[in-house]
Amino acid sequence: MSEGLKVWRGGTMARSPDFISAINLLLLLLLLPLFAVLCRGSTIGICYGRNADDLPTPDKVAQLVQLHNIKYLRTYDSNIQVLKAFANTGVELMIGVSNLDLLPFSQFQSNVDTWLKNSIIPYYPATKITYITVGAEVTESPTNISALVVPAMHNVLAALRKAGLHKKIKVSSTHSLGVLSRSFPPSAGAFNSSLAFFLKPMLEFLAENQSPFMVDIYPYYAYRDSPNNVSLDYALFESSSEVIDPDTGLIYTNMFDAQIDALYFALMALNFKTIKIMVTETGWPSKGSAQEKAATPDNAQKYNNNLIRHAINNTGTPAKPGEELDVYIFSLFNENRKPGLESERNWGLFYPDQTSIYNLDFTGRGAVDMTTEANITSSNGTWCIASSTASELDLQSALDWACGAGNVDCSAIQPSQPCYQPDTLLSHASYAFNSYYQQNGATDISCSFGGTGVKTNKNPSYDNCVYMTSGRKNTSAASNMTASTTSVSSSIVHRVSARLPGCLLVIILLFL
Repeated sequence: MSEGLKVWRGGTMARSPDFISAINLLLLLLLLPLFAVLCRGSTIGICYGRNADDLPTPDKVAQLVQLHNIKYLRTYDSNIQVLKAFANTGVELMIGVSNLDLLPFSQFQSNVDTWLKNSIIPYYPATKITYITVGAEVTESPTNISALVVPAMHNVLAALRKAGLHKKIKVSSTHSLGVLSRSFPPSAGAFNSSLAFFLKPMLEFLAENQSPFMVDIYPYYAYRDSPNNVSLDYALFESSSEVIDPDTGLIYTNMFDAQIDALYFALMALNFKTIKIMVTETGWPSKGSAQEKAATPDNAQKYNNNLIRHAINNTGTPAKPGEELDVYIFSLFNENRKPGLESERNWGLFYPDQTSIYNLDFTGRGAVDMTTEANITSSNGTWCIASSTASELDLQSALDWACGAGNVDCSAIQPSQPCYQPDTLLSHASYAFNSYYQQNGATDISCSFGGTGVKTNKNPSYDNCVYMTSGRKNTSAASNMTASTTSVSSSIVHRVSARLPGCLLVIILLFL
């Protein structure tokens, strides 16, 4: 019997350190999903508004979302085509009950039961619905519908309970920052007393059911409407100066944190100390009217990239350091049917043709860091990806050819390899197309693929999946396959440390 495995002492089998480490690693791998749920860290989602007449079909949107590794999506209704499109994608959906439906939803339980039976249950759990928002910014509505929200929320929760889904799908409602009567200094944050009839039962519902207080926050509007009192850098997370709360001494370097803390203090003033805050809308427009000079692609990119980095790093706020904060960026597309100033139609991350308006990094590492980190260079500054408008049949045929007769090394898009996720035909084809393109001179012809390939000057690399460039071999698969098995423990910590919260890292280190 090998001493490295077992040692018998006094009739008791003692485990060697190697054996114990193996057991600990096995336990860690088994329990990691549970720990990840308990302390998963902040998340970034995107709002999918559809107030436009030129948007791609929901199935194309689902492909786009997966291509960019977006895991959380907010929709504003329960559109069946959208729910079908996101089935089996793994994307978590927040769906909505519109303000127009509040009256029937608040009046009769049967209305809600029927809605859940016909519009939700047939698509769940293939479509991963995790939140239902009942009403949206009702205090901003021209009609007095606030009193309908909480009764409708109770009916939605009752319907979920009947279906056995009340612990899997949370119920809440979204609010504008207008629910506060005072937001500065943050420690003086207070809810509007005229809304007490609506907010008190709402907050009691949220606390009882462990649902988040959902709020839509827009530093852009604060700057646009009061540029003499709010600096642009302060609104964009780029201020070098500090704003000090005179009552607490807390230091603020950006408006987003100040607005969040004003809500925290308002909740604490009413003794609701356990309710979490979730930002269900925030963002920055890329284009505006003549008087909206700050609405530019550059400012939109700065705000959203800084926001993502701020949230993903679990920075928290001055009043709640290290606090998890889930954030949804508004919006996926520009929406050409929205009324108002020009900026209202230009909050999107993508044009309707699915091309990016500006470069956004959902990993929180910064748009520039993605390329510099991998030391990616290209002789022509272009890549080749699969067209989102191509049919699945054409894409599959082209992918099969590239990985076969085209002599492309497609090992990186196999299960457990760095470019396997997202597991979509569009993503896998994009990787293979680009590899062939770069290996064959990066010419227009080498990106044809029967019309299914398109060139882009934006690096499609993400996470550990590095897209090949001219004159360089892709090392994603090779480096992954040749990793030493003796360094499993350290490699796990290295891979997860950049994106997991501190509580989970502590658990991992205790096991290892």
